[in-house]
Amino acid sequence: MKNSSIEWTHHTFNPWWGCTKVSDGCDNCYAANMAHRWGHDVWGHDAPRRAMSDAHWEQPLTWNMEAKAAGVRSRVFCASMADVFESRSDLIAHRQRLLNLIADTPNLDWLLLTKRPHSIKKLAPRGYRYPSNVWLGTTVENQESADKRVKYLLEFTKPAVRFLSCEPLLGPVDIRHYLEPGANGVRIDWVIVGGESEHGARPMNPEWAESLRDQCQEAGVPFLFKQWGSWGVTGQTVSTASKRKTTEMLRHDGTPVQMISVGKKTAGRLLTGREYTQFPLVQMG
Repeated sequence: MKNSSIEWTHHTFNPWWGCTKVSDGCDNCYAANMAHRWGHDVWGHDAPRRAMSDAHWEQPLTWNMEAKAAGVRSRVFCASMADVFESRSDLIAHRQRLLNLIADTPNLDWLLLTKRPHSIKKLAPRGYRYPSNVWLGTTVENQESADKRVKYLLEFTKPAVRFLSCEPLLGPVDIRHYLEPGANGVRIDWVIVGGESEHGARPMNPEWAESLRDQCQEAGVPFLFKQWGSWGVTGQTVSTASKRKTTEMLRHDGTPVQMISVGKKTAGRLLTGREYTQFPLVQMG
């Protein structure tokens, strides 16, 4: 496993739309808000999930052919509008169709991100082993979610990559233990960090992101700082702007940091003055 700094490009594929909020990180879920804006009632235990067309399911086959022709691998984030490992009887056939699609697209690396890693093994077909073009990830918004979820990822030795999406990052998180190989030789291979950007977004203390970066650097694990979200750091990521909402956060030593609500485009993705766009490089086979 190597650390690579390359341009961040990928496809997004949703096998269906809809989910249920399960933790603090879901409070301002962009996917739920987007579905609501578009008039789709697909959120909650009792709501139906929106099935996708056959034409939609054929798109990754085209991406796979394009990647093969170009001699490169493409990443597919799955799924931005759902959770692949939500346990519902009406999703069993769709999830099997997804696993078949993954098998049919060996030139694509499938990033399966979930807030339900405890269900990854339970919902897999009997005897199924995730292939090397699957990257298994879980969301970590605070220490509680890290300690609850990460252990389930570390049960899997077969997928190429196990990763954490610390977005929205809502508190300090210590993952040093998970960045070192365990008894089975497995560790977390990649860490993504980002702030919240939807209406009602909560600011991210710069110290939380800097700490995760430092933990990754110490362990030699690729680190990607995705975005600040709606709140930037006054005087660092953004200049002071009039008539903008501000709030103050404190570092552990009591030093105040003023955050300013300017929107994710303006806030950008510079952490202590630089971009971090690192990905793991894996050996396929």
